[in-house]
Amino acid sequence: MSRTASPSKSSSVAVLSRLTNLTVVVAFVLICLFFSVTTDSFLTTANLTNLLVNNVVLIAIVALGMTIVVSSGGIDLSVGTSVDLSSMAFLMLLAAGYGALAGIAAALGAALLVGLFNAILITRLRISPFLATLGVLFIGQSVQQLATDGGQPIYLITGDTTALFTAIARGTVLGMPLPVVVLAGLSVAVYLLLHRTVFGRHVAALGAQPGVVWYSGISVAGRLSSVYVLAALLAGVTGILLSATVRSYVPLSGNAFLLDAIGATFIGTTLSSERRPSVLGTLLGVLLLAVVKNGLLLIGWNFYWQQVGIGLLVFIVLAVSFGTRSVSQRH
Repeated sequence: MSRTASPSKSSSVAVLSRLTNLTVVVAFVLICLFFSVTTDSFLTTANLTNLLVNNVVLIAIVALGMTIVVSSGGIDLSVGTSVDLSSMAFLMLLAAGYGALAGIAAALGAALLVGLFNAILITRLRISPFLATLGVLFIGQSVQQLATDGGQPIYLITGDTTALFTAIARGTVLGMPLPVVVLAGLSVAVYLLLHRTVFGRHVAALGAQPGVVWYSGISVAGRLSSVYVLAALLAGVTGILLSATVRSYVPLSGNAFLLDAIGATFIGTTLSSERRPSVLGTLLGVLLLAVVKNGLLLIGWNFYWQQVGIGLLVFIVLAVSFGTRSVSQRH
């Protein structure tokens, strides 16, 4: 005899499932309310603008690339290397007297090389994405140290001050800082790519059922190569914006983006019942991490304790989401 769940029990499970998918949204709202009450400066225009421009935009662009990679079932530990090498190429050309356009081309070219190298290692040599991109990370660190006499920063004291460079560093569009506009445009583009194109469906299939894709006639090598090249190029855009904003390049600084990009992407998977990455989820994940960092700084937490707080937040959000989902599935 089959057992049928009572209507009330089925309704409770459905509500639990919907709440599970909103874990990150609930966490974001509660954390914003907490810092709004505990600090006087959290909701000020100056702080929110600084939060968006300096703490959200750059990490979010890198995280968009990570979202594409994770959607394919992979991981990219070399996105920080792409940020660094593009930043280094951009600043080196500017410091040498070349224009901003040449610097942008060199920066994107450096990021493209990283993406192609990853693609060759993964699709041709069949090295796992984790090990391949980890190796590229180490190689990238050595390249930076060799190119900068052991890790010397590059400061743009003189050099390009043309309208293009000024626009990148301090430009606005309809009153919005250019980096914010760039993030908005890239977010829409990545959303359409992943959710409205055949390429996006193939990427999702690689992440969900890679065995089926291999035998379906789809060019798996081509799709994976595109995935890692796109992730590297998005990180390259971050490198350009970063170096233009601070007018400097500090070797190995791009690695700071890696863990935040991974954390934001996986936090964002809680928006999906299938626990799949999404552009909206990733952006919410970036916002959540940025708000926590900003709020803990405002209440005076030491930098190292901030990392503890962020780590605990990631554990709690994921544990609540996956734990309640497990309960709903059992019922």
